[in-house]
Amino acid sequence: MRETLRAWQEQFETFALEVIFDERRDKKAALLRGVLFGLSKIFLLIVKGRRWLYEARIIRDHPLGVQVITVGNLTVGGTGKTPVVEKLARVLTDQGRKVAILSRGYRSKPPPLSQRLRDKLLLREETTPPRVVSDGTSLLLNSEDAGDEPFMLASNLNDVVVLTDKDRVKSGRYAIELFGCDTLLLDDGFQYWKLAGRRHDIVLVDAQQPYGNEHLLPRGTLREPFDHIKRADTIFITKSTGENTSLRARIRKHNPKAGIIESIHWPLFLEDVFNPNHRENIEWLKGKKVATLSGIAQPESFEKSLVQQKAELVYTKRFADHHRFNQQEVLNAINRAKKRRAEVIITTQKDAVRFPKIDRRDLPIYFMRVEIKILSGAKDFDECVRKICMR
Repeated sequence: MRETLRAWQEQFETFALEVIFDERRDKKAALLRGVLFGLSKIFLLIVKGRRWLYEARIIRDHPLGVQVITVGNLTVGGTGKTPVVEKLARVLTDQGRKVAILSRGYRSKPPPLSQRLRDKLLLREETTPPRVVSDGTSLLLNSEDAGDEPFMLASNLNDVVVLTDKDRVKSGRYAIELFGCDTLLLDDGFQYWKLAGRRHDIVLVDAQQPYGNEHLLPRGTLREPFDHIKRADTIFITKSTGENTSLRARIRKHNPKAGIIESIHWPLFLEDVFNPNHRENIEWLKGKKVATLSGIAQPESFEKSLVQQKAELVYTKRFADHHRFNQQEVLNAINRAKKRRAEVIITTQKDAVRFPKIDRRDLPIYFMRVEIKILSGAKDFDECVRKICMR
């Protein structure tokens, strides 16, 4: 039942994106875009109204007495947020901070229905503890229970607590009281106003698609108008080419004070999906016939990065974002890649955590491990870290 629901959800998301980005040109799609445009106007009123309620103190926020850093976007998905969160957590830990990453746990496996109903009826939702993906020492959950990004962050960071819960005030308290954390890093937290305090807002802007299609949800991919970037203290331009003059000018128009950091996702090495002890240098890709298998928001950037490493792309297979692969899908990809004479299948680390075990290995399957590399604005990044760490 759950597999069927997930498949239906992915099909709907694919259809919706085709409509939103004008890839469907029939009359029904045009009519639907008109309806979505009307709904986006209502969504804008909701966004502004919700913000006003917090500013007027009608809805109360909750300071917890520690440093709060939010990392988020103005658009939905695909800005490369997870490596930025990882870099910040690593740097802050090196500076002596006790960091907890608080995630919503998007697309994680929910608790059993019976437990959720019992918690609601007994009013225990406020006291139900968050899920502990990592206690700062050990990885405690798998990717299905934790969610892709929290599991990936917990796997890459040894000394950082990773918690998931929709209520990040509750998980923040838990991090402070149980693990002694003094710095809360909110993954995808720019629109989360419930948690206040000494807050530093970091916004990511994808250089390849900075404004989505200029429309708010559900007609477009903007969560709030682009001029709301004025709330940001620090701005990361991700997937940068170093030639973003017009984008920087538009950012400066709305936010003349925030530090601007331009960065790229820098490939480190290739790791065998099923054997973490087996790695290859990135240079190993040069001249190789490569197939790709991915389920991420913007697979084009990933595929382009392989071409930049002089690999020859002979086959690509894309699934919806956060797709959880089954064995047959992986075997089908192997068979089709072999027909195109591929020598290896490459995926992303985010996808690799969702791979099932497979019965046969006709082709090696690697994921590309990446990190954020700063192209410009290193002083702004250092200043951002200094402000956060200043006691």
